[in-house]
Amino acid sequence: MASEQTVPADTVGSAIDSVSVLSEDSRRRMFAFIRRAGHAVTRDEAAANVGISRKLAAFHLDKLVDAGLLRARYETPGGIRKVGRRPKVYEPTDAQITVSIPDRRHELLADLLLEAVLTEGADENAVQSAMRTAERRGRQLGEAAREETRPGRLGPERGLTACEALLEAYGYEPVRETPTRLRLRNCPFHPLAVKAPDLVCGMNRAFLGGYLTGLEVNGIQAVLAPEPGECCVRLCPTDPDRVDQTLQDH
Repeated sequence: MASEQTVPADTVGSAIDSVSVLSEDSRRRMFAFIRRAGHAVTRDEAAANVGISRKLAAFHLDKLVDAGLLRARYETPGGIRKVGRRPKVYEPTDAQITVSIPDRRHELLADLLLEAVLTEGADENAVQSAMRTAERRGRQLGEAAREETRPGRLGPERGLTACEALLEAYGYEPVRETPTRLRLRNCPFHPLAVKAPDLVCGMNRAFLGGYLTGLEVNGIQAVLAPEPGECCVRLCPTDPDRVDQTLQDH
């Protein structure tokens, strides 16, 4: 099964932008019409359906294209070539709009569980397969991030800084408690983590631990430290006494 190799963009922000584009009534009705049409729609068709001018329809349609909700191309309806410029037509993209505040990543958890079921070995049970899959996915993401950024040697402080991009992108809402401790204020897998904490929190820790390994962060570990209303995992020093002493020496 293919694994995610890149950190996702700010999907919550993108989703909010898309919802904002659809807040205008004519634009929303045109979008619904095009999704149901079953064929690429011209500006004239969209304008007639909503009852506005062709020029205004073009404005709204291009806004929907900019938001990633529609794609546009030039085509002769019915495949018949006519004299003159081909009309611009619009059709829906595969974009799915989901807005969740705080951010939730149930699709990631579902993907990991599906991969665990499909790759479960004869010498492991379902839970072991889930932990292995989560750790491997995190490690692959960490390796990809390291290959892209080539950050060099990563000690605890720089390592946590490098981790924050992924943590923000996946909705963990990281907060730096100290230079070498990172608290995660949001659980991307809530409320599923409440229903099966041992499984989901264990996978979460394995995923983040794998990311640290792939990114080659030294001196930091992912540990289970549940707090009400927050992520069950924190990133902290592997040897707190040694790290704290190092900070005092500097």
